Amino acid sequence: MAKKGNRVQVILECTEHKESGKPGTSRYITTKNKKNTPDRIELKKYNPILKKVTVHKEIK
Repeated sequence: MAKKGNRVQVILECTEHKESGKPGTSRYITTKNKKNTPDRIELKKYNPILKKVTVHKEIK
């Protein structure tokens, strides 16, 4: 029987996009280790709609 891992899939959403008023959303899917990082993560990722690097926070 396989052991269940600590790695889970998370969705990152842009924080600056809502204030810009432009349609659409910038989201990325990544994985994280729940044992090492139990809190929500923030990463700087490229937003193609705003055409710049912005902070993306974990949602859900």
